[in-house]
Amino acid sequence: MLRVGLTGSLGSGKSTAAGLFAGYGAHILEADAIARALMQPGEPVYAAIVAQFGPSVLLPDADSHSDSKAQLDRAALARLAFAPGCGQQLEDLNAIIHPATIARQAELTDAIAARDPHAVVIVESALIFETKFGGADSWRSRFDKLILVTAPEEVKVARFIARMAAGRTLIDAERKAIEDDAYRRLARQMSDEHKAGLVDYVLVNDGPLKELEWQVEQLWPLLQQQAIAKP
Repeated sequence: MLRVGLTGSLGSGKSTAAGLFAGYGAHILEADAIARALMQPGEPVYAAIVAQFGPSVLLPDADSHSDSKAQLDRAALARLAFAPGCGQQLEDLNAIIHPATIARQAELTDAIAARDPHAVVIVESALIFETKFGGADSWRSRFDKLILVTAPEEVKVARFIARMAAGRTLIDAERKAIEDDAYRRLARQMSDEHKAGLVDYVLVNDGPLKELEWQVEQLWPLLQQQAIAKP
């Protein structure tokens, strides 16, 4: 089995790349999806977040006459974590979510390996290098190979705006607020230049989809060969 970390900052297109690898047979573990599952009511991560940040991070839709619990308000959490001057709150949130997410990734990876010893397991995560949970440079022990998806910053921001707009026409003030949010998030992530020196492969996603498809097509056989050869 080959354990691969697939990373890239906001708007880089790492999810698109992950989908392309999945089409060739890679097992994809999406860090965000794992974290969302751990943040559901009844999960220890959910309880820890509510205990840390209070009821303001809950959606006001719980039935007060039943035992059901309100879902976390992800938009409220994002505002709390990424607002200017809220670095400590982001650290506190990451301290709850990251260790549990990393542990769950390991469990899922082991389960896949038990079924398929020659599997290529790709963990898609924006914060492989940035997280400080799991030990210093824990990514070195968690992954056999690392892939970075990169794009120019202006392209990343444009993609983020388009994703947040979800087909709506934005007024100038709303567009500017989303743009500012994108730049704040990018500023808290390691630069592509720095990451490129730490990874094994770089996929450049600054053009048509077919260019990214070609790069994935060329890389996939190499990953397969390493998965088979790895003891």
